[in-house]
Amino acid sequence: MARKTIPAGGTLPFSKATIHDSKYVMEISGQVGLNPETGKLEEGIEQQTIRTLENIKQILSEKGWNFNNLIKVRIFLIDMADYSKVNKIYAKHFSGEYPARVALAVKELPLGALIEIDCTAAGDVIKV
Repeated sequence: MARKTIPAGGTLPFSKATIHDSKYVMEISGQVGLNPETGKLEEGIEQQTIRTLENIKQILSEKGWNFNNLIKVRIFLIDMADYSKVNKIYAKHFSGEYPARVALAVKELPLGALIEIDCTAAGDVIKV
């Protein structure tokens, strides 16, 4: 996959834009910090963010992809005061360029979650 970004600059973990030339595009539905083993939400924004990203990582890996395949990420937060905490955790999951991203504050999320993330990934090869 050819992916180019226009960096946002500074230390923020996202790009202004992502350009890709890929054969396949995957839309990943909104994921929350639900632990697949217990069926329960993790506690607190940090643990929910980690679990949400792990859930996305698992979905990507099912097709042989990883976070480098992400081209757009949408983050929904109950409390924008959690933005910097989420950014610190989010940044650790990427090497190199970040995908384009938006973060929005919302009134509530499914299951009482504190964060929900949906995203778009692209690549030239998928595991079938």
